[in-house]
Order: sequence, then C-alpha cells, then structure tokens
Amino acid sequence: MTNERMRSVLWTNGGLQLIDQRKLPMELVLMRCNTVDDVTHAITDMAVRGAPAIGAAGAFGLALGAKNFQATESSTREEFLKALEQAKATIDAARPTAVNLTWATDRVVKELRVKVQGQASVADLVTYTLTIAQALAEEDVAINKRLSQFGAELVSAGSNILHHCNTGALATVDVGTAIGVIYECHAQGKNVHVWVDETRPRLQGARLSAWELMREGVPMHLIADNAAGYLMLAGKVDVVLFGADRVAANGDVVNKIGTYKRGCDRQGEQRASVRGVRIAPEGCPVFNPAFDITPNRYLTGIITEEGVCYPPFKQSLAKVVAAAEKRRAEM
Repeated sequence: MTNERMRSVLWTNGGLQLIDQRKLPMELVLMRCNTVDDVTHAITDMAVRGAPAIGAAGAFGLALGAKNFQATESSTREEFLKALEQAKATIDAARPTAVNLTWATDRVVKELRVKVQGQASVADLVTYTLTIAQALAEEDVAINKRLSQFGAELVSAGSNILHHCNTGALATVDVGTAIGVIYECHAQGKNVHVWVDETRPRLQGARLSAWELMREGVPMHLIADNAAGYLMLAGKVDVVLFGADRVAANGDVVNKIGTYKRGCDRQGEQRASVRGVRIAPEGCPVFNPAFDITPNRYLTGIITEEGVCYPPFKQSLAKVVAAAEKRRAEM
C-alpha cells in the first residue's frame, strides 16, 4: 500500500469529514459538513457517492441535526424527535435511489423512538444519535471485511479481474465491496491484476477506482468500456467482479449502467459532455440511463457478508437474509 487509506466518511472534531469525490483524481480534498444542509448538498452534488457511504453520511447528518437542535429548558423529547424526523425527510430526499440512505436514517430514528419512550433527556438523545451513527459506520466496515474475505476465497492466484464502476473504500465507509475483495486478494499475495472499466458517463472507474487501486499498489490497467468484450474474447479475463445497488429476491441485480453488458459479454451510452467539456454537437439529443438490470442467469454467485450465494438464488438469498437478520438480532 503506497499511502495510508483514509475513511471516506469520518466523524472528527465534532463534525463530518468526507472525501470530496468530485475533485478526484486531480486533487484530494477533504470536505467538512457541520449541518444537515451541508450533508444533503454533499449527497445531492455527489461529493459523496456509493450507497454504503451515502447511508453512513445520512446517519451522521442526523447526528449533526441532533447536535444543532436548539434546546431550551422546556424542550421535550417529542420536540427533539420531531426535529430529527424533519431532518430525516430532508436527507432522504437527497438521493431516493440509494436504498442504504433511507435504511440508515430509518434505523437511527427507530432507535431514537425507543429511547424517547424511556427516561432519556434531550441531552442524552443528542449523544445517543451520534452513538447510533458511529455504530452504523463501524458495522459497514465490519460487513465489508467479512464480505471481502468470502469473496477472496473464490479468486485464484494470478487472476485477471474485470471491474465496473467503483466499489472501493470511496463507495463505503472503508474497505469496499467488490474492490474490497480485490484488496483482500492483494493482501493475501495472490498477485491479481485488475482491468478497470472507465465507466461512462461519470467515469467512476477512471476517476475513482483507478485512483484507489494505484494508491493501494494493486496492479491494474484502465480500459475503455468497449474494450471489455475484446479482453474476454482474448481470454484475458478470469473473473468479473461488480457491486450491486439492489439485488432482487430471484438474484437479478440492479447496478450502474453497463453492468449488464459485462454479464452478457461473459457468456451505448450517450452523454453530451464530460467534466464540462462538450463531446457531442450542440443540441444533440441525449439518452442517459443511470442503472441497468443484470439477469441472474449471467451470475455465477453473489458475495455477501454471510457467505456466497449460488443458484438457485431465490433459495440461497433467502437463507443469507435470514442469517443476517439473526446475527443482527443477537448483536
């Protein structure tokens, strides 16, 4: 590892610190959020991205809302909870497609409601809101480590891995999901090599994944999205690893646009400008979907923190969901 990895989402000195991903790879900028609005804008403007990272940021946004609650001697716990619920609505609206965001803010508010029924003071609730957010962040890191270890068991030494979009530490609190598997393989000395799709139109692969992997010292090459099929045909891809924004009960996967093509290649996007530079004629019509669906028939397995799911996915996914719920209930 060439540089010490820093967390993309970190509570420090009474506020939230984010890596501003809009600036990468040109410069590494740490962004500070001190209010709910700061966090909302960071999510909306994609300064922070990746569903797990967004979820953690949203939870810490509620901690900021709690910290900034204008309490008086007559303030009640119900008033505090109402203010937090309003903050939650604001944060949730920042990225409706990020399921982790509403999941995280729901969990914070749900646990606060339990505390409100007890004898906790408003000051106690303020402290507890941050405690919940910090626990969520640490849980994300632990999940990613478990998932990465399960995934690394599937990758043979010397494998060439094709990766789409960004699923590394930048997309999570730390470690990452699919790229977390790559980091674990690298740490185990498996000498893997990564083909990094540039991932148009927002170039998450070129801007973020390549930056991360180079900092970690993982051998990689950046490729044009359209080169993936050639590499597969030439036998230069052993494993395709990608993340999932959502997984259906039958194993179909929703992920960044272009993922489906990786799946069916194993067995066209349009954008008028990139980073403010026009690449198409003025007035050119644009069709720019953000996500696609990869049918389960193209998947060998789905790596989770509870283990690897194999077909038939409806049964195997149901088992890992039940196992995850049981483990969380026992925590």
